[in-house]
Amino acid sequence: MRMRKLLWVSLLALLLLQASCIHANDSDDSTEEHRNAQDDTTKETTEEASAETDKPEEPPKKEKTTEIEEEQDVMVLHINNFDRALSENEHLLVEFYAPWCGYCRRFEPIYADAAGMLKEEGSAMRLAKVDAIEEKELAEEFNIDSFPTVKLFMNGDRKQPIEYTGKRTPSGIVQWLKRRSGPGAADLDSADSAAEFINSHNVTVVGFFDDLESEAAGVFKEVAFDLTDVEFAVTTSPEVFKEYEVTSNSVVLFKKFDDGRADFALSEEDKLDKHNLTTFIKENSLELIVSFNQETSDKIFHSRVRLHCLFFINSTVQSQMSLLEEYKAVAREFKGKVLYIMIDIMTSVSHVLNYFGVLETDVPTVRIINMETQKKFKIDSDLTIDSLRQLSQDVVDDTAQPYLRSEEIPEDWDRGPVKVLVAKNFESVAMDPTKSVFVEFYAPWCGHCKELAPIWEQLGEKYADHDDIIIAKMDATANEVESVAVDGFPTLKFFPAGGKEVISYTGNRDLETFSKFLDNGGVLPEEESDEDDDDEEEVNKDEAKPNEGDDADDQSKQTDDSSEGPTNNTSKDEL
Repeated sequence: MRMRKLLWVSLLALLLLQASCIHANDSDDSTEEHRNAQDDTTKETTEEASAETDKPEEPPKKEKTTEIEEEQDVMVLHINNFDRALSENEHLLVEFYAPWCGYCRRFEPIYADAAGMLKEEGSAMRLAKVDAIEEKELAEEFNIDSFPTVKLFMNGDRKQPIEYTGKRTPSGIVQWLKRRSGPGAADLDSADSAAEFINSHNVTVVGFFDDLESEAAGVFKEVAFDLTDVEFAVTTSPEVFKEYEVTSNSVVLFKKFDDGRADFALSEEDKLDKHNLTTFIKENSLELIVSFNQETSDKIFHSRVRLHCLFFINSTVQSQMSLLEEYKAVAREFKGKVLYIMIDIMTSVSHVLNYFGVLETDVPTVRIINMETQKKFKIDSDLTIDSLRQLSQDVVDDTAQPYLRSEEIPEDWDRGPVKVLVAKNFESVAMDPTKSVFVEFYAPWCGHCKELAPIWEQLGEKYADHDDIIIAKMDATANEVESVAVDGFPTLKFFPAGGKEVISYTGNRDLETFSKFLDNGGVLPEEESDEDDDDEEEVNKDEAKPNEGDDADDQSKQTDDSSEGPTNNTSKDEL
């Protein structure tokens, strides 16, 4: 259910950032350019005297030496020059990739930009890459089983490389490297140095420890290495302890907004849990009502709080902005249960307005979404502090009634060979016990849906004269049906006559296979089903996702196949 669990995360990212449909197989349909050079001459034999042909020959592979070449400021490493690269570079970040991996291809320019930024700064830190398919020995040594995998090698140590945990952006890579190559956390030895450090940043995290060599201090420093967008410091100074009224080992987050600070106490055994501390920092470094933007999106999407309350505000109207200050009382009351987010309609958010069914004339207004169930809620009365508090409480208690979006029923919805469904007429058409209904749930922006459209139209024309079969489609970005889960586009579902169980179609998307599926009452021929299962397995390996707590960048699982598996679906989860 991981895809379902991440559905809202990816949807909101897509809508707010106006992402277009990213083709999961953006490069899968293209083939590699042939590198085989044609011989300038032909070899004649007595048997082939009458048919001279130019036979392609692979160019001789370049000999691997200890020399190190570069591509776009990224060092190209292999089995023969890897040791040299480690010995010559104190901090070496290495990407292990597969040439056929779509995620690697998308990461390539990002990685190159980071290398260029470091070069421009004159940094000694370097970036390198290894073709893990060609260099099987290196891939095996470093347990590379997904792509791209990025590891940091420090001081020539190849035994214990450090997994890259930063953001998959050029600046994120550079920040992560700089944090790892430095002390990680500043040492505050006086009240003056502490005040200067805390006042210099919007958010700072200070570890108060009796002993910087303790286990807890070590965990704190590890967190400091990973969270590069927050400034960290440590202190053992009694003067600093006294100045900030800290009496025992603990962590304090200082911020220039809301309550000003948040305290995280260690356990009675002075233990510090890395996961809990990371969660504490991410949650408390956000404002009570956080403005959604590029800088805050990662913390919002990875928050453990699964209920998100969205304030739709026009930032140019002062009275609406003033409301946010009033609503902070509710945000403080439900802190840790509901995450409150401000959406400024003056930015490019038309897609998110459509997704939540919000008109500009509705603003200011509120919507709450449960990230686990995808259910959405709204205030039916005027937006007041009391109505906001009541809706928040009802959603937390799971007693609120969700709402579903629906377009109006088109006047000509049933005139074409493919019937047009919306939420308001879905039940009466798709659930008609006298009909078998084959429905495509699509997104207008999805390339795979556009490719399927002419085939779906042909299918509708073919079965137009069948009274018991209906071919239909529904825009799943503007209409919602509680009984149907749409995890990707296009999603195809068959609703058999007689109220039988709904069937999710996973076969090939061509007219012939569709027809066989319908003629068999919703069952694919055995041989085609088996082939499709094999295809799906290959796709899943290539499009495997990291755990929710990992970076949002996707990784491909390593396979023995040398070409990228075909993909015929755009998942909401991968956008």
